[in-house]
Amino acid sequence: MRARPFRRLFLGRTISLIGDGMAPVAIAFAVLDLTGSATDLGVVMAAHSLAVTALVLVGGVVADRVSPRLSMLRADLVSTASIGAMAVLLLTGVAAIWQLAVLYAITGGATAFFYPASNAIVPQVVPGTRLQEANALLNVSRNAGKVAGPAMAGLLLALGSPGSALAVDAVTFAVSAACLAGVRAPRLRDTAAADPFLSELRHGWREFVSRDWLVAVVLSAAISNALFFASFQVLGPIVAEQSLAGSSSWALIASCWGVGGILGGAVALGLHPRRQLLFGEAGLVVLGAPIALLAIPTGTLAIAITAMVSGTTAGLAVVFYETALVEHVPQAALSRVLAYDWFGSLALEPLGLVLVGPIAAGIGVPTTLLLAFGAVTVCQLAVLFVPGVRNLERMPAGGRIVPLLRPVEAGD
Repeated sequence: MRARPFRRLFLGRTISLIGDGMAPVAIAFAVLDLTGSATDLGVVMAAHSLAVTALVLVGGVVADRVSPRLSMLRADLVSTASIGAMAVLLLTGVAAIWQLAVLYAITGGATAFFYPASNAIVPQVVPGTRLQEANALLNVSRNAGKVAGPAMAGLLLALGSPGSALAVDAVTFAVSAACLAGVRAPRLRDTAAADPFLSELRHGWREFVSRDWLVAVVLSAAISNALFFASFQVLGPIVAEQSLAGSSSWALIASCWGVGGILGGAVALGLHPRRQLLFGEAGLVVLGAPIALLAIPTGTLAIAITAMVSGTTAGLAVVFYETALVEHVPQAALSRVLAYDWFGSLALEPLGLVLVGPIAAGIGVPTTLLLAFGAVTVCQLAVLFVPGVRNLERMPAGGRIVPLLRPVEAGD
């Protein structure tokens, strides 16, 4: 944190992720105010997820070609405009579901450029000996956004409306852009000498599929996102609205998930297991517990505590996985490999978000949540049997794969 580039990166990412944490809660209750339909909510959420999935590979190539910092900065500016437009539509009382879906899709497109870059920039501003600590701190910031974002959204919803919550959300992206504007990191590649786009995409694919542990974790994440997060994000607010205390209950549950992530990141600061990937993935066996309790449903407090435990294991897993990535993947291809990671992880999420509402309408919310819980648990157990996951060991202290290309002059 004493290094100015990392400090500004940490602050910018934290504020941007607070905005990411506010948006789903505010948008969920905006849609419920407009139509009360779980299917409509799923469509709006799916528009965002589909845009991320469609553009994240492009985002990875652009970040490697230009710079992760510029990708993050431009993404924040686009998110400022799209979230701000949603706020204006809601505050003026003219919003329609299709408008919210289109604007949230634009925000998703910006996210597709932000996420691969936000991980790829870390080894550019942090020495190799501090990569796990940096990833742990950034995971704390990611989950701080998941705490502060829903909490702020819940407070603003209680005091005002979804439109006012989204107006504040737009401001967070603008502040993040201001922080990132001051980050300076070395550009690892000469854009003029870059290979054609498709060649770079193929190179990133070869780096990705050459590691069985990477493919296994991403496939697992794809199923978990399609089942767990779709159920959590779409059916969770419905359960809170019908059986708990409404938006305040859901804000608490969503925030506790983020608190767990912070705890996981904090614990990871002091843990250095030799087989870090196996350690992290083993904890994810309990990932689906919150949706099992939503199916009953138990009280708000019990669900919130379970979400915190689940978030803690997820936080640990993310730190150890991201550290393994930056240690074992060449830095000059890191954004593209991360883009395949994000693409695969999110590929099934739009389908899950679109289908979870109609499925719940057909077989009931509790049954849908319990089926999702069972499938996610089986999936996470299966990952532990992949040889690469069991056997991958951390690099020696300070070690990581060196860049393929000589760094050029620092700057953009």
